[in-house]
Amino acid sequence: MLYVNYTKGRSAMDINIPIDAGVECADGVCGVSTHVVINPISKKVTHLVVKQKEFPHIERMVPAEWVTQTTSNLIQFDCTREKFGHLEPFIETEYVRLEPSDIPPYVPVPFTGRATYWPYSLPESERYVPVEHERVPPGELAIRRGARIEATDGHVGQVDEFLVNPKDEHITHLIMREGHLWGQKDVSIPLSSIDRIEENTVHLKLSKSEIEALPAIPIRR
Repeated sequence: MLYVNYTKGRSAMDINIPIDAGVECADGVCGVSTHVVINPISKKVTHLVVKQKEFPHIERMVPAEWVTQTTSNLIQFDCTREKFGHLEPFIETEYVRLEPSDIPPYVPVPFTGRATYWPYSLPESERYVPVEHERVPPGELAIRRGARIEATDGHVGQVDEFLVNPKDEHITHLIMREGHLWGQKDVSIPLSSIDRIEENTVHLKLSKSEIEALPAIPIRR
């Protein structure tokens, strides 16, 4: 479970914003959380991404300040489902036209992943493929649960949680809990140790030995 600590109007030390958790609006269930969006300059969570419950299950970006309360498997927003339904989608699909020279004659190319133009047709030269882009505000990064973490000398683990200062809601560390090089212990990596984030991979400025030597930080869940 990936989570960040956040409480609106409270001073608790550990309030979770879980990923892959149910999400409720003021008038009922609206979806499931899938991502957090972080401003890499302020190290602050700016949005949550929520996959809409109803078909076609669009992922929408929800401002973090809309969170009113959380548990380990539930997030509550102070908005209606109608208001949620008008938020910006997180995934934007662009249809890219392929030239005939780009299409191998023996490989069929779909022009959509889930739809067809039948009974209509297009000229052979008019073939399209869908390309999806994550819509993230300029200067901000989306980090998924399970994103790879790479040291300067190789793979070390994956993102499981965020550690957040409850006083200013700023993220301070990435937490690796499982599937890393150092067994069952929590490994807390300062955000200042991040070199860059590319696609679904976090690249660190630290070597494996430097990560192993990081001080342990007690975490209350």
